[in-house]
Amino acid sequence: MLKGRLGLEGARVPHADRHGLMWLGRGQLSVEKGTLRFVTAGYDELDAGDYAVPYQMVSCFLIEPGSSVTHDALRLLARHGCGLVAVGEGGVRFYASLPAGPDASKRARRQALMWADTDDRLAVVHRMYHWRLGEDLGVTDLDALRGIEGSRVKTAYKLAAEQHGIRWRGRRYDRSSPDSADRPNQAINHASSALQGAAAVAVAATGTIPQLGFIHEGSGIALALDVADLFREEILLPVAFGAVKDLQQQPDQPLERCVRRRAVATFRRKRVVSLMIERIKELFDAHDGGGDP
Repeated sequence: MLKGRLGLEGARVPHADRHGLMWLGRGQLSVEKGTLRFVTAGYDELDAGDYAVPYQMVSCFLIEPGSSVTHDALRLLARHGCGLVAVGEGGVRFYASLPAGPDASKRARRQALMWADTDDRLAVVHRMYHWRLGEDLGVTDLDALRGIEGSRVKTAYKLAAEQHGIRWRGRRYDRSSPDSADRPNQAINHASSALQGAAAVAVAATGTIPQLGFIHEGSGIALALDVADLFREEILLPVAFGAVKDLQQQPDQPLERCVRRRAVATFRRKRVVSLMIERIKELFDAHDGGGDP
């Protein structure tokens, strides 16, 4: 009944029954005799070799640098509803995604309904701030909430700098001249880009609508910005200030590269993309019986 070396050739396994993400780098993803094949030169997470990939049991493939994908592989993934996202190493950049993944629209529709309802939207905002700040602020005005957050973030910057032994003069960023900022501010900018890339991956993998953010509003990746901010104190600040501290020992290293490497290591160790996906599910799947990845 089941054809193909890996079985289930003609079936469509519900995403609720699949594994979540599979990271692939430094190799080629192709199809051989109906089986998805990945030939890799090897890297930290995977030994060199020729692997048969059980695509029917994966919700989303994350293709890292040094990889290529054949047209036949794209066809097979699309046919079986497998998402594919091209990312930077460790998910620090989001480049492109195959618009396949969730096998239902429930999550996106629920997000849109919650975004459009004033009370539901404020409830989501409160939940995100509670995750970040550890308490319910009891404020109903969004601008007031943003003001409280801004004050808390200033304190978090100062404490993180002290913990890493970094001199901190405050958050300063000139968009027209980003390189004019001091090292700690530049490091925060680079770490923010990395964290936003990871959040964009999580948004794509969950099939949510990137433009419909709850705290951020004007950006085309507003939801990703919301999700990234959930990890600002826990992930972004240690990555940024840790990189600046590293440069005190290796002053000739480019700052952006140092931040990116530290971000990659942190994202992998702490499973940041997977944690972001779980947060998105918690926001929009509270009354769901399953089915979406």
